[in-house]
Amino acid sequence: MTHFQPIDRAAVTPTTDRPAPEKLVSGDPVFTTWDIEERDGLYAGIWQSTPGAWRVSYDEWEYCRILEGVSVLHEEGGDSRRLEAGDSFVIRPGFKGVWEVVETTVKDYVIRV
Repeated sequence: MTHFQPIDRAAVTPTTDRPAPEKLVSGDPVFTTWDIEERDGLYAGIWQSTPGAWRVSYDEWEYCRILEGVSVLHEEGGDSRRLEAGDSFVIRPGFKGVWEVVETTVKDYVIRV
């Protein structure tokens, strides 16, 4: 087993999904996910969504870097943040709000549960 794992979309078969109907705020977003690593409570990969908005609630830590597109993350009772290519950020457990994809967005991510 190697201890090096490249993040390469072409090497992984993606899965597709949509937000649960009760979380949908607007549009018909489609999620495509390339799961690169899933081990010991750590998840890493690439995620893409088409435009739309849905409610989110985080119980885990997530580091993200926007690779393409534009999204807005609206924190419940707080600020809204415009996210675009080159932006990196951490979402902490307890975050609640709405993720809005304005232009199809691609991000890489690392999640720790």
